[in-house]
Amino acid sequence: MRILIVSQYFWPESFRVNDLALALVSRGHDVSVLTGLPNYPSGKLFEGYSWASCGTSDYEGVAVFRVPLFVRRQGKSWQLALNFLSFVLSACLLGPFFCRQRYDIIFVYEPSPFTVGIPGVLLRWLKNIPMVFWVQDLWPESLSATGAVRSPLLIGWVGKMVSFIYKRCDRVLIQSRGFAEPAIAVGACPDRLRYFPNWAETIFQPVEVENDTLESREMPPGFRIVFAGNLGAAQSLETVVEAANRLKDKIDIHWVILGDGRRETWLRGEITKYTLENTVHVLGRRPLESMPRYFALADVLLVTLRRDPIFSLTIPSKVQSYMACSRPLIACLDGEAAEAVRISGGGLAGPAEDVDGLVAMVLKMYGLSAAEREEMGRKGRAYFEANFEREKLLDQLEDMME
Repeated sequence: MRILIVSQYFWPESFRVNDLALALVSRGHDVSVLTGLPNYPSGKLFEGYSWASCGTSDYEGVAVFRVPLFVRRQGKSWQLALNFLSFVLSACLLGPFFCRQRYDIIFVYEPSPFTVGIPGVLLRWLKNIPMVFWVQDLWPESLSATGAVRSPLLIGWVGKMVSFIYKRCDRVLIQSRGFAEPAIAVGACPDRLRYFPNWAETIFQPVEVENDTLESREMPPGFRIVFAGNLGAAQSLETVVEAANRLKDKIDIHWVILGDGRRETWLRGEITKYTLENTVHVLGRRPLESMPRYFALADVLLVTLRRDPIFSLTIPSKVQSYMACSRPLIACLDGEAAEAVRISGGGLAGPAEDVDGLVAMVLKMYGLSAAEREEMGRKGRAYFEANFEREKLLDQLEDMME
């Protein structure tokens, strides 16, 4: 098939759409990607990129069409709005020019913002071909949940835009079964709705790490709790800081933070405020390919979310990556993701924003033997293989697109 992927984000930004594009190429499909200039999550253009980078390039057999946009900068609401809208405008104006060849299908990848669907709808109409829309983040619910938008009028307008996009999709894929009811309520056709969860890239698997590697040298000695991913409003970093503060006298327990985002500066300030420098270590963003080695060095992997109905419906993609690496999890969140951790036996799960619960889970994991934690990790890996294995899901996707 000739597939056009529309995504505001693409390599070198770290999103599952990168692996999707390469996987489809490896299966013999002709894949193109319409995307913007890489600037997530730092808010600055990646090194080596400028407005001169707009146009056509190649990424391991994928034809990449980049359009200009306003970078995220400090991630303030007005800056994000300009970032989202500038991509829509550029993709609508330049997309038909760049993407002139014939395609069989359009695949829109939507982690956030939902506005990425607008150029998809335009190209669907111009080319008269079907469009598949993969929903990673529910709008307008996530806007109010994160506090990004508080105006009922604006949220209502966004809801109408979402309805407009849903009604023009030939298939709507949802990464969590919990997304079904809200998506239908906004305008998605039930007959066109399909459950299609995230997987983990093939690099996420159990690995052995030597003592002299960079990752080994960066990790503190002791019991290591590793949190990886975006440092944003949704991740309930307050819960992590408070739990670390309560346990700071247990100097053998270390919290290792891998990632960056809008709240990194705030997090570093809180570490200084509560004198947590000896037990909380913010290492910053690391290359995706190095993450399995960091995970292998962890005694437990941590995932947290804010307490909000919308977040209880989602499964953070890091859950699949954690499970794939056969490491035990602590999940401080609600809903489907917590249930997956409990059912799998791959870790401990408790309510979102429950500091007491998080402290108790950390102490319980700390008290287990290494063999008991390893068994948890194996159970999580088995659950991953049964429910989130990459090749099985790609088979399903090909069937749906055909």
